[in-house]
Amino acid sequence: MTARGRGILAIGLAVWFVAWLFGSPVLAPAAAGLVLIVPLSVAWVRLTRPRLSAHRSWDARRVVEGDHVRVELNVEPASRVPLPVVVARERIGRLGDREVELRREGGSYRGVYDLDRVPRGHHQFEPMRLRISDPWGLAAVSVEVAERGVLLVQPRLVALERLFSDAGSALVGASQSALRPGPGFDVHGVRHHEPGESLRAVHWPSTARTGTLMVKEFEDSPRDEIAVILDGDEVGAVGSPPDSAFDAAVRAAGSILLAQVRRRRRAVLALNTRGQERQSVAEGAEWERALGLLAAAMPDGRTPAAALLTESGGAAVHARELVVVTPRLDSQLVSRLIERAFARVAVSVVHVDAPTFAGLSPSPHAEAQALRLRSAGVAVAVIRHGDDLRDVLGTVAATDTKASRPTAAAGAVGA
Repeated sequence: MTARGRGILAIGLAVWFVAWLFGSPVLAPAAAGLVLIVPLSVAWVRLTRPRLSAHRSWDARRVVEGDHVRVELNVEPASRVPLPVVVARERIGRLGDREVELRREGGSYRGVYDLDRVPRGHHQFEPMRLRISDPWGLAAVSVEVAERGVLLVQPRLVALERLFSDAGSALVGASQSALRPGPGFDVHGVRHHEPGESLRAVHWPSTARTGTLMVKEFEDSPRDEIAVILDGDEVGAVGSPPDSAFDAAVRAAGSILLAQVRRRRRAVLALNTRGQERQSVAEGAEWERALGLLAAAMPDGRTPAAALLTESGGAAVHARELVVVTPRLDSQLVSRLIERAFARVAVSVVHVDAPTFAGLSPSPHAEAQALRLRSAGVAVAVIRHGDDLRDVLGTVAATDTKASRPTAAAGAVGA
């Protein structure tokens, strides 16, 4: 019984008492109506309470950040007694609360509400709460229906026909092919040289030690061609989703991975976030899992990105090409990347200039570190607030012919 119901009941009893006291036949029916309507409303609400089932759905099979999503609720009562007024209340993670009145359609009750410009993420639906009341608001009951769910909102990626690092990748790849018998092979051991074999694979330390010509023996060892590291440093939390620095970093990493998948290259996504997830990326289920990781990624990393470049079992150590997407260009990370570049690994960096997402000027320290990378032949693309990812990531870097290494041209293109 609601406060209004208790008030109406009290008024009815008072009118009844006045009608009895003064013997008024006019007031008696009105008093009876006021007194009886409240318990009847309570009984109606309680009869419809047991065994309610509910489910929700939305029309879009795949939801991308910035989309408009219409969520439909459907409640089916087990009782044949029609429900009076039903209001559903939903809490959807950081999207907040939604409330909608359900209308009867046949034997079920339906309602819809809209989510505008949904941000990227895993948005968890909490159990649905239904408030059942009579049309006059005299009695009400709250019911919780254990209908959970997740709205997966994927990052909005851009299709890149070419990448800013393509020129450097081609040069490094050519030099690596001259030093190795082919992609996917590692040194397994050494053996004696056979007549007629090329001298390209001679293992000179063993030859000097034994006094006989020794050659390297290779075994097929499939390795990821390219590793994309998404740095979840908390610096990337600047700005409001979906226009935060970290959201831009996620879109950049996903777009680069998409370009590699379309080129049918083996790749691995490494997230420098709290969970430190990794996912091999190819077409089909692996790509869908990678999209799920990108959707759920948060700027909550606790490990410096430079540490990922020294892990013995890390994806960055074994990949033939390395892309780092980061909002923080510190000196330690830059030094590690330069070391990888000098080890003839094709290295490229996407720096998300986080201060610009807060309306501030670009970081002078980050610009100095980017200059260090370019001087070492590392391709660098810089993303600032308002930039078009297709223009920034799709601009092929110029080539330093003297060093035969890539240099980067990173533009700031207005939206």
